[in-house]
Amino acid sequence: MSATLPPRPRRSSVATPTDGWKPNRITVKDTRFATGIAFLAWVFAVYDFILFGTLLPEISATYGWSTSTATAIATWVSVGTFVVALLLGPVVDRIGRRRGMMVTLAGTAIASGATAATMNPGYLVGVRSVAGLGYSEQAINAAYLNEIYDVTEDEAIKRHRGFVYSLVQGGWPIGVLLAALLTSIFLPVVGWRGCFLIAVFPAVVIVILRRKMKESPQFQVQHRARRLRQEGHTEEAGALLVEHGLAAEAPQAPFRAIFSRGYARNTVFLAIAFFLNWFGTQTFSVLGTTVLTEGKDVTFNNALIILILSNAVGFAGYVFHGWVGDRLGRRNTIAVGWVLGGIAFALMCTVAEGTVAVVTLFSLGLFFQIGPYSALLFFMADCFSTGSRATGTTFINSLGQIGAVVAGVIITRMLTAGADITTAALVVGAVGTLVSGLVMFGCTKEGAGLREAQVRAAAR
Repeated sequence: MSATLPPRPRRSSVATPTDGWKPNRITVKDTRFATGIAFLAWVFAVYDFILFGTLLPEISATYGWSTSTATAIATWVSVGTFVVALLLGPVVDRIGRRRGMMVTLAGTAIASGATAATMNPGYLVGVRSVAGLGYSEQAINAAYLNEIYDVTEDEAIKRHRGFVYSLVQGGWPIGVLLAALLTSIFLPVVGWRGCFLIAVFPAVVIVILRRKMKESPQFQVQHRARRLRQEGHTEEAGALLVEHGLAAEAPQAPFRAIFSRGYARNTVFLAIAFFLNWFGTQTFSVLGTTVLTEGKDVTFNNALIILILSNAVGFAGYVFHGWVGDRLGRRNTIAVGWVLGGIAFALMCTVAEGTVAVVTLFSLGLFFQIGPYSALLFFMADCFSTGSRATGTTFINSLGQIGAVVAGVIITRMLTAGADITTAALVVGAVGTLVSGLVMFGCTKEGAGLREAQVRAAAR
């Protein structure tokens, strides 16, 4: 009688942490390629985002939509953008940063192409809501580059990561100017449908280029640890995370994770601050021409020149605040910047008289209100560990759209009740910007992601 053999152990499809597996090595070339592609992707995501607002009057004229219909469309698009942006984060925390960034720009291309086939208001709201993927580009960029810069072999970028990221975030004003320039050139030739079709091609090219980017090593480790846990190797999963300096936390649902102990404070204060700061963005960026012409008696032509110059000022603000954040800390840089921006806007609304005074204070307000976003997006990424970073950044980023909607509703009701645009701009835009800066002081100076980086640095 033959002896009974013990059952053969099930072979794991994932090797243990000691089998010699290593995550991606991020070289100087990898880092600079990723930075350049992130910049271009953000430029064209903004280009599509701004193109819709620029061409909405043309679309309305084609179909005979009233101003109230166009306003309602813009409001519902903001709501749809919020929903799409909100849902994207947990997906990216599951599929990876690299794939997530391909999804954001693919969404931009789809939204641009589909907008060219607009037939009715409901259709337009639906396809422009998909553009919420493009709006989330900045949040996913921040999550990815935060991780790449932490482990890169490029010591120059590692030392000045906030400044370098500010150049990427500076794609916003460049995208705005590009949308204005190309619209003025191509609208008379190909019409508004053609303008949206033109926007498809650069987005598709960048999606293809992104296939050459490397996944962040931190996400690779998290993904491997997740698979180890699924196969019952809990201790090995924890050891792998510890080995690479990542938080060895118990798995949680994405949104529960960002409101758990150690994360909830920054999540709440960042969410409130981001929401309120978009009161300023809606008032002085989206409605800036109206505030200047109707509130401060600036001619329409001069207002357009001011808005063009303000984008140059915004770019300078991004670079300045990114540079300062590397030296003095990002939380304080953001908070102080927004407080100063609110004060500048308040002075413009109340005491400024004459073009020079109005332009000076308006520009200063934009410099300190828009500029801190370069430090903000990087600070947001630092506030969450690798396992929930995309969820946290996209959740906070999505609230900007709700802030824009609420600000628009308040301003509309104030004007309907008899207030002038200057008073509305003061109460909503200036006060919202200032209070958002004060709220930022409620955040901790050091986030979970930054602590992970410090652990890895100490281990080296």
